[in-house]
Amino acid sequence: MSHKDKIQAARLLQKFKQYLLLEKALSGNTIDSYVHDVERLFAYLEQQQIHPIEVNLDDLEHFLASLHDEQIQPRSQARMLSGIRAFYRYLVLDGRIEADPTLLLESPKIGMKLPEVLSVEEIDMLIAAIDLSKREGQRNRAIIETMYSCGLRVSEACNLKLSDLYLREGFIKVEGKGSKQRLVPISERAIAEIMDYMTDRAEIDIKPGHEDYLFVSAHFKKKMSRITLFHIIKELAEQAGIKKTISPHTLRHSFATHLLEGGANLRVIQSMLGHEDI
Repeated sequence: MSHKDKIQAARLLQKFKQYLLLEKALSGNTIDSYVHDVERLFAYLEQQQIHPIEVNLDDLEHFLASLHDEQIQPRSQARMLSGIRAFYRYLVLDGRIEADPTLLLESPKIGMKLPEVLSVEEIDMLIAAIDLSKREGQRNRAIIETMYSCGLRVSEACNLKLSDLYLREGFIKVEGKGSKQRLVPISERAIAEIMDYMTDRAEIDIKPGHEDYLFVSAHFKKKMSRITLFHIIKELAEQAGIKKTISPHTLRHSFATHLLEGGANLRVIQSMLGHEDI
């Protein structure tokens, strides 16, 4: 960061401290702890020449990886994340950034805890909670069906393109981590939802460069973001009355679990998920 950027970062930190003191009424020890956490992030960002305002999810994941490399325990990493999350929530509230980059940031795993799995009935409840009278309703049905039917990561769903669809043949091409591509079968139900969604999609004046993305925002007229998709899934779970802790990974894990319980070959499931070790 430049000298000017460093001054701006220091001012942000000072205002954050005032916010914690005046608005949140936290104890002195908690405030000092939160400020120290953010200072640690700032030191990392300075090395990477990244301004705190411009941070994205990948930057934060790399920061966590650096803490792991320093052999900082997962419990300590999780505590540090509390201060960093509070800082970016403050930036959103203060109107300095539009979206909170920490929303999709998964806390370090403390002990062994298996992710939640939705039953087939709960998947149906999730889909039934979608309001089709809203302009994004059919799009959201198509997204949920596609993510569950194909076991997609959130980023894979957001980056899915029209040119990746081979619906007549019954499969899609997915680009996963490390730009690795794989072919995944898609259910007839998901295909039907996508076809219904295409009518709504045709009415959106999509921005240049985003025309080939399947799932687009009618408001922003460009491909959907991971944060938006995360919000959609969380809200639908609440509306459906599902009490389980839902994350972007839940549909993918449910897909794999249901296939395994149905007798599918483990190697085939691994291949469909796009990784070697389930």
